[in-house]
Amino acid sequence: MTTKISTADARKNFSNIVNRVSFGKESIILTRRGEEIAALVAMDELRLLQELEDRIDIADAMKAIKKQGEDMPAEQFWKKLGL
Repeated sequence: MTTKISTADARKNFSNIVNRVSFGKESIILTRRGEEIAALVAMDELRLLQELEDRIDIADAMKAIKKQGEDMPAEQFWKKLGL
C-alpha cells in the first residue's frame, strides 16, 4: 500500500514515517500543494530498482554491440554510448 503525506506532515512525523518505510515496508509519496514530488521506499526496494536499471542498461549495451557489428576499443564504444 502506498500512502501520500504532505511534506509539512512529514516534517512533523519524520521518525514515525521512517519507521513505517524501513520496518513496515510501506512506500510513502510526499506531496507539496497536492502534487507528488518524491517517494520514500525501503532500501531493499531501492536496490531492486537499481538492479533493474542496471539490467536494462546492460541489455541496451548488448543491443548496441550487435547493431554496431564491428570491433572497436572499449573506450570508443563507451564514448559512442555516451558513457
